[in-house]
Amino acid sequence: MKGNRSWVPGAKELDWVEDLSAPMSDALLAIEAAAAPERIPIVDRDSGRVLSALAAGRRRIVEVGTAYGYSTLWLALGQPADGSIVTIDPDRSRTDLARGWWRQAGIADERIRVVTAKALEAFAQKEPALEGPFDLAFIDALKPEYPAYLEALVPRLVPGALVLADNVLWSGRVVDPKVDDENTAALRAFDAAVLADPRFQATILPVGDGLLVAGFRG
Repeated sequence: MKGNRSWVPGAKELDWVEDLSAPMSDALLAIEAAAAPERIPIVDRDSGRVLSALAAGRRRIVEVGTAYGYSTLWLALGQPADGSIVTIDPDRSRTDLARGWWRQAGIADERIRVVTAKALEAFAQKEPALEGPFDLAFIDALKPEYPAYLEALVPRLVPGALVLADNVLWSGRVVDPKVDDENTAALRAFDAAVLADPRFQATILPVGDGLLVAGFRG
């Protein structure tokens, strides 16, 4: 074992933290209930709480990958009331449902702008809503496109912005040399590149499916 990691928290400790945390909003619980039977990918609850905490003080947020708007809502609940979010997803049927849950949580429509498009196409077409500048970016979409999302986001970030990315441990597959499918290989390369990138001060939190946190040096 490297370093001084003599103890690793388990489910019991995580449950204890959850019990101490603020109660979940009905809208977040509704999204969880709707996503599970449809197998809609959403961040886990622990990661959602981290997103919400890191959104504090971040007034302009961009999200790549909306789905049912679960992570979007965590971010909105954490950021200042005068903040705004731009979230990108090509599936209008999902984001229309998400809008209803955001309203249920008391988030005004004008706070969240949905760009209905494939993310890389929206960035390439210079969609005005995506011009920034942003002080937080969250990536949770097609895994092989993570590096391209990051490069599209960098010119749109302010110095000191946070870049967050979900699924970067990929249920442990990224550390298994025998696993080399497209998604795993892409995430493994993305993790290594960002942690070595001098533009960022980055680490990976072993929460949920792995959450990359990178501070943009500017």
